[in-house]
Amino acid sequence: MFESGAILLYLAEKTGQFLPADARGRKTAMEWLFWQVGGLGPMAGQNHHFGVYAPERIPYAVTRYVNETNRLYGVMDRRLADRPFLGGDEYSIADMAAYPWVVPWKRQQQNLDDFANLRRWFDSIRERPATLRAYARAEPYSAQPAVTE
Repeated sequence: MFESGAILLYLAEKTGQFLPADARGRKTAMEWLFWQVGGLGPMAGQNHHFGVYAPERIPYAVTRYVNETNRLYGVMDRRLADRPFLGGDEYSIADMAAYPWVVPWKRQQQNLDDFANLRRWFDSIRERPATLRAYARAEPYSAQPAVTE
């Protein structure tokens, strides 16, 4: 099995967790999962490439992807203004998919303090016991701690 969104959907369906059972809640969580897969992930990934990894600095590309990441953070911030999670009231695979793309916010040249709702969401997921366990298990394989940013 491949593709992160498909893997998360498969696991949610197999376990009966992290995806609302009602049609409307399921649709909403899936919309935000696909939003991450088609938007936040690719754009933040380009931000990382041109801002951190590219062998030559291309100012236009850096600016373009920093600005696009900022715009997408704004979309999430507005979405989270009146609900605790991207899909609604419950933590879902949409949050699981989006969270790791916000972890390196400093490297993305973003300031979470500019996005109060996103900051609240980020902090709440960062402190989840399962998130803490997952990042602790990954620590030996990581060059730099991811959760501390």
